[in-house]
Amino acid sequence: MKRLLVVVDFQNDFVDGALGFSGAERLEGPIAEKIRAYYDAYDEVVFTFDTHRRDYLNTQEGRNLPVEHCIDGTPGHDLHGSVAGLLDRATAVFDKPTFGSEGLFDWLRTAQKAAEELGRAPFESIELVGLVSNICVIANAVLAKTACPEVPVIVDAACTASFDPSLNEKALDVMEGLQIQVINRR
Repeated sequence: MKRLLVVVDFQNDFVDGALGFSGAERLEGPIAEKIRAYYDAYDEVVFTFDTHRRDYLNTQEGRNLPVEHCIDGTPGHDLHGSVAGLLDRATAVFDKPTFGSEGLFDWLRTAQKAAEELGRAPFESIELVGLVSNICVIANAVLAKTACPEVPVIVDAACTASFDPSLNEKALDVMEGLQIQVINRR
């Protein structure tokens, strides 16, 4: 049975762009290494892209976070650094206009239902990496746990971070409380 890696929003605007923060750039190597390891094992890798349009500031999120970011078609929307070169073998890519990916959830539910008909789980595990831990990573980890309740959901703490280290730790605590396994936590 295959494992699934979900690379959440490792985009330029979250690393060194509009919402970039110190420390995010250090995740590039570990995330790229993890993606390569999944590919080498013939496991599945999917990517989410925070995706906004030019009217972002008129959306609810834009009114609450009035910083234009990840505008479709701009360099800030692109994957960051060497991770960008690893997109070509992805199983799926999900653009998402909000924190959690409806497309990812639907894809996971379809995999879950197909696997149930065969009397098994769809994946050995679902692991998440990327940005930002206390916003999009936690939202998509909860969606993965909801879509595939019997599949272990894992978040690699060494491959996620937040602009606020305190919120990062709190998000990791909350995920552990939701029976999401947090690995490589210092």
